[in-house]
Amino acid sequence: MGTVVRLLGEVDVLVNGRPVDLGTPRQRCVLAVLALEAGQVVRADRLIERVWGADATPRTRTTLHGYISRLRAALAPADGVTLARRSGGYVLVTEPEVSTVDLFRYRELRADARADEERATALLTEAVGLWQGEALIGLVGEWVEAERERLERERLATAQDLADARLRLGLGEDVVDELAGRAEAHPLDERTAGQFLLALHQAGRTAEALDHYRRVRARLVEELGTDPGPALQELHRRLLTTGTGRPGRPPRSAVPRELRAAPASFVGRADDVHRLDATLDAARAGGTMMLAVVRGTGGLGKTWLVLHWAHRRLGRFPDGQLFADLGGFGAGAPMTPAAALFGFLTALGVEPGSIPPDLHGRSALFRTLTAGRRLLVVLDNAAGTDQVVPLLPGGASCAVVVTSRNGLAGLVAAHDARSVALGVLPAADARELLAARLGAARVDAERETVDELVGLCGGLPLALSVLASRAGARLSVLAGELRESGLDSLADDDPAASLPAVLSSSYDALTEDEATVFGLLALAPGPDAALATAANLTGLPPARARAVLRGLEQMSLLEHDPDGRYRMHDLVRAYAAETARTLPGGVRDAAVRRALDFCAHTAYHAGLLLDTHRGPVDLTPPEPGPYVLELSGAEAAMVWFEAERATLLAVQDAAASRDEHETVWWLALSTDTARQRRGHRDDRLAGWRAAVHAATSLPGPVPALVAHRHLGRACAASGLREESARQLRHAIGLAGDHDDRYELGHAHQALARTLERHDDELALTHAIRALRLFEDLGLPVCTAHGHNAVGWHAARLGDHDTARGHFDAALTLHRENGNAAGEADSLDRLARLEHDAGNHDEAIGLHRRALTLRRGLGHLPASAETLDHLGLSHAALGRTGEAREAWQEALELYRCQGRAEEGERVEHQLGGLAAARPGHTRASAVHQKGEK
Repeated sequence: MGTVVRLLGEVDVLVNGRPVDLGTPRQRCVLAVLALEAGQVVRADRLIERVWGADATPRTRTTLHGYISRLRAALAPADGVTLARRSGGYVLVTEPEVSTVDLFRYRELRADARADEERATALLTEAVGLWQGEALIGLVGEWVEAERERLERERLATAQDLADARLRLGLGEDVVDELAGRAEAHPLDERTAGQFLLALHQAGRTAEALDHYRRVRARLVEELGTDPGPALQELHRRLLTTGTGRPGRPPRSAVPRELRAAPASFVGRADDVHRLDATLDAARAGGTMMLAVVRGTGGLGKTWLVLHWAHRRLGRFPDGQLFADLGGFGAGAPMTPAAALFGFLTALGVEPGSIPPDLHGRSALFRTLTAGRRLLVVLDNAAGTDQVVPLLPGGASCAVVVTSRNGLAGLVAAHDARSVALGVLPAADARELLAARLGAARVDAERETVDELVGLCGGLPLALSVLASRAGARLSVLAGELRESGLDSLADDDPAASLPAVLSSSYDALTEDEATVFGLLALAPGPDAALATAANLTGLPPARARAVLRGLEQMSLLEHDPDGRYRMHDLVRAYAAETARTLPGGVRDAAVRRALDFCAHTAYHAGLLLDTHRGPVDLTPPEPGPYVLELSGAEAAMVWFEAERATLLAVQDAAASRDEHETVWWLALSTDTARQRRGHRDDRLAGWRAAVHAATSLPGPVPALVAHRHLGRACAASGLREESARQLRHAIGLAGDHDDRYELGHAHQALARTLERHDDELALTHAIRALRLFEDLGLPVCTAHGHNAVGWHAARLGDHDTARGHFDAALTLHRENGNAAGEADSLDRLARLEHDAGNHDEAIGLHRRALTLRRGLGHLPASAETLDHLGLSHAALGRTGEAREAWQEALELYRCQGRAEEGERVEHQLGGLAAARPGHTRASAVHQKGEK
């Protein structure tokens, strides 16, 4: 009998006819969410939202992991069903979905019934029989109720399809009782009312049918203030004129074929084509009209996509295809709905003199003529929802695809339209488009230039097509023009083939606020912007900024990614920068100033959350911006630093170009801890190089001292040891000249680490000097770091007893002062001593405690090193599984940080793991490379 996952009734899993224990209702609900989207990855946050809703807490994710584990165990005996982890979520894998999940089998039967009218009755009878009551029995919650209601509508539509199939066979008498009950349960459903009328008529009870029509009409007028729709009125008219017997069908009108030709050089877009297919299939399965909005900025190829898809699906629309360019963003006024309807009605065979003069009448006639037909309507270049709604046909078997630069949020919200957001072409597809237009041989012969053109066009199909239209020129010349002239090189006398003209038409449709913000966003430092940055840049309150940004997003001039960041296509941003130049200079300068102040101020406070033991700095911190970001703690600070990584580099560059030296310096210091913990060595190096330059224009010796010292540390972390030593000796000289013992101590300590492996004795000398300075200053945390440094260099020289004494002293001080980072350093170094002494169990325990602290701090480079050495201790005890697990995680972290040398070493360790014997892997942990 195999495995069956049942959703159409009580949620359960049957294995060879026997139910599996799925646990608590919430645990069953997790399975239901995954089964409803079997084969598709469901993100963890979406699972939590659907299963827990408002009851979710910070611990809910942990509970979810527990549910997943228990469900995996419960499903172990289920053949062909597995619950798998995928990037960002989970997926229920069934083989195949159709035969395993009853809902998928039910929908397949419905689809087969539409394709095979002769077997429709049998197929739909089987589909209805799969229901064991209402869907998702035993589950509760907002999502469950909404999904249950949606599935119940689907169930009703299937029952109605079955009734239609039986009525086509003249079996009205057999379904009268069933339809009587359905008509009573759904008194305002006109489709059910029509089926009941027809069943009564076929049973020879036409008088009762006419009486029921009068009751339905009276109730519609009383409760909804409207008469029955055209279809029910037409059926009533035929019942009046035929008297007895089965009424015939009305004559078919003309079959229009209005689609434009499919584009010959269309490439790519497989995922977008699939989304349109899935939307059509879901609509057909649910007995509803397909309504899709293909949205995106001008030049993305929305019309080409729809025409390509439509021509491949002509067989699904045997009753014809209608097409209208609504001119939403052309040079002239958009087409009115009344004018579009006039064209549609004439295409359907209505004599022009018979077309109603008013919009309401035309729309009603259009719905009447399209009811029950499998017709495709393509509405190209729509300006807004109001232009589209009167053009919607009147049957569930029709399909409507709209293209627009506007997101048409009203159509999505009020009419359940599915949005297909178009992105740029991937590089491979962009090259294929040029090959289709220019010839594969030419593209292959000039591959480097083609790659440059693809990069400059950013995957925008219109830009690529404009270049391809100038095929007579050498590609290198086109690339040079695009580099030098940017958007101007993509202009054309024909507005439809000119990217600046296309963008200008979108810009002209913006409100005043939207136009201003559009221009200012081009001035934002970095590739994208979070809401807080955008609000500061524009000077608008966050709520107002969000509303304006949403308007730009709806116009497809701005993308809002899942992480909540706003970004523009490079060519759109270039156009926005041109519009920004029309703004007063003071407005532009103030906008950039607000953005820089906001980023610098937030970075300053975020840096303090990460490094609570930061020493004194004799330099005024940045002033707060107009809208500051309140971060809740160290974890939130690290998340913010990661999200703003590229922006903060750009902010520092922008501040340097404006000679805002304090901002440059503070950004280097504020971001240092985050960059160190995440292993962003290049960012750290660039930041401190800029800070060294800025320090020459800042008052007092401290900025230069701090900058040279940190640049020395950053150079050491990047393997630039000669430059590191040079910078640190310069810092020592400056500190000595100005009698700054705090900076002198840190510079000696940093130089000691730079000198290790080259001159360990000299390194120890510098470490001891640093420790004595910190002790004299009475700085406990610095003193603890000093003990760690002296212990480290003593251990490297083989004096393990001295090293252990210093590590123990450091551990005590770090714990007393709540310094988790320093505590982790001490534990890790003690672990290395235990490993070298052959005490591998003790080393493992210490490494694990250090790893817990480092993971909690988000210190990825240090975590990698601890995992590396943890693997050594496991391998020494012959625990190959534990060693492999630790080294594989260390290898992944090393690779993410670009640490090739360490990664190669760990790969070698993994390769030799199978041959290792207990006690065989005894490399000295103290002498392994790693920055602390």
